[in-house]
Amino acid sequence: MSEGTYEVADALYVNRPARNTAEKIYMNEVPGRSQRRAGHSNSQDNSGGHHCCYKLAVVLVCVLLLAVTIALRITTLKIKDLQLRYKNLLEEKDELQVHCNSMTAEKAQLSAMTGERDELQRRLCVLESHDMKTIKQHAVDVTLDRDTANPKLILSADGKQVKDGDTRQNVPDTPKRFNQTVNVLGKEGFSSGKFYYEVQVKGKIRWSLGVAKESINREGQIKVRPKYGYWVIRLRNGTYAALAGPSVPLSLKGKPQRVGVFVDYDAGLVSFYDADCWHHIYSFTRVSFTEKIYPFFSPSVNGGGRNSAPLIISPVYICPIK
Repeated sequence: MSEGTYEVADALYVNRPARNTAEKIYMNEVPGRSQRRAGHSNSQDNSGGHHCCYKLAVVLVCVLLLAVTIALRITTLKIKDLQLRYKNLLEEKDELQVHCNSMTAEKAQLSAMTGERDELQRRLCVLESHDMKTIKQHAVDVTLDRDTANPKLILSADGKQVKDGDTRQNVPDTPKRFNQTVNVLGKEGFSSGKFYYEVQVKGKIRWSLGVAKESINREGQIKVRPKYGYWVIRLRNGTYAALAGPSVPLSLKGKPQRVGVFVDYDAGLVSFYDADCWHHIYSFTRVSFTEKIYPFFSPSVNGGGRNSAPLIISPVYICPIK
């Protein structure tokens, strides 16, 4: 068909009157139905958007619930850990309390023992102070034994003084000699009775004095205790002590310049005094002597000249009691 033929047909169709009323209604409703279908399509699109938002909200709520659950779990674990630590601390507290109670009881017992010891020392001091003249009547002439002196010790010609010379001397090696510690014994030994001697310690910061039994060990580093045959007191840099089982600190009224040593062999007594004013320093009591004992001396090391003063065995004289 030619283009002119299509134009004639269209003109006939447009100008043709409607066949009936129904057709008019149908033709008029066509645009409305199209619009409703379009509207329905838009409604479906909106419904789909709302559904996506709902799903997102659900996911967010689930994530939030999971986070809260995890946080609660962590908090619960922390609480349990704190409870366990608290329980352990309570147990440790109970253990410490028991230990503290035990230490308190031991301290009270030690205090009582110390009190008894001090009372015994006080009584000895009173008794022996009244007997000063009697004690000093037992003074003996003590001379240092060169054969026992450590090679570093320098003895005076008369055997009454000793000090540390820092260097070893060429002396015979005898079984009686202290080969490492700077000690020396008196030449005279005692196996009964009473004896007393005095030693000047003026100018020294370290020294040890007392008595020792004949069979003591003299090789290497020795332990100066009654258990090993020594009954000795000492000074170390301003601190005085009696070398008993454990060392006993000594509180003195002054700094002794001369120390007196008194021994009652049969009574098992070794006592020390500030010889210038007769203040009692310390006593070893109930000693069971079973062999000969000797005066013991240690001037200690020179200390770069700070302890160079000698120990001097001095004459015994009587001074008034203060």
